[in-house]
Amino acid sequence: MFVGGEVLQAWWHWAQAIIPEPERESGLRELKQFLSAFTELSPLDITLRRFRPQIRLKLPLADLQERWQRRWQERVPLQYLIGTVHWHDLELVVTPSVLIPRPETEELLEVVAATVPPWQQQGHWLDLGTGSGAIAIGLARLFAAAQVHAVDCSPEALEVTRINIEKYALGDRVHCYVGSWFTPLTHLQGQVQGIVSNPPYIPTRLVATLQPEVQYHEPPLALDGGADGLQAIRQIVETAPEYLQPQGWLFMELMATQGEAVAALAMATQAYERVEILHDLSGHDRFLLAQAV
Repeated sequence: MFVGGEVLQAWWHWAQAIIPEPERESGLRELKQFLSAFTELSPLDITLRRFRPQIRLKLPLADLQERWQRRWQERVPLQYLIGTVHWHDLELVVTPSVLIPRPETEELLEVVAATVPPWQQQGHWLDLGTGSGAIAIGLARLFAAAQVHAVDCSPEALEVTRINIEKYALGDRVHCYVGSWFTPLTHLQGQVQGIVSNPPYIPTRLVATLQPEVQYHEPPLALDGGADGLQAIRQIVETAPEYLQPQGWLFMELMATQGEAVAALAMATQAYERVEILHDLSGHDRFLLAQAV
């Protein structure tokens, strides 16, 4: 379907006007991203108002208007309205069934790439709590000889995972399982080279303090880490040694304040010969790196 350039220009002015003034700068960036996602216009075309006489739309203008209103009235994240997110070197489908992949998780994948020697970049790798499949797909593209097993307790999330796996033609190397953490993977005990996970780690009492886009729209299962935020982390740290080969790896994303407690959990198992808490680019404790005995 097509719309006249003058009509779209008028829509653009309306869309700018409903951005709350305190968020105008970031809102305008989002508006360019939003409009370029549903037209053939580039962000530069939009910045320079290069609206051709006829512009192809992927959705009716009324639908674009409804989605843009939801962004500000309901605080729906832009990524859900567009349906995709750019993460690492991927463009992933996302829906409200999955957590929106964050830059910190890109850093987690970079930690994995920088740490694991070539001889361990194969065999079985796990992505626990896969969501959109970001980590699983990233691992499979990083380690071309690895078989990646992606687990999530949400069947709806795994539907999104499978769409993304198919998009990158990785169905022969990324395998999906419905279940809680290690439950569907008992056949891999003692055979795993590495485990990578971004589990829920927000303490329950803090979920209600998160920004509206997160607390009202992203899946609670992917956020709420129990009373101390460590419920899932504790289970993964304590169970991982049953699955890891000797010298196998565990990498996890953490909340910034959890480093000391998670390191203590890992060391208490006496199953890891190396335990480190690494900083993210902002200097916060963010990642657990642990190597099995």
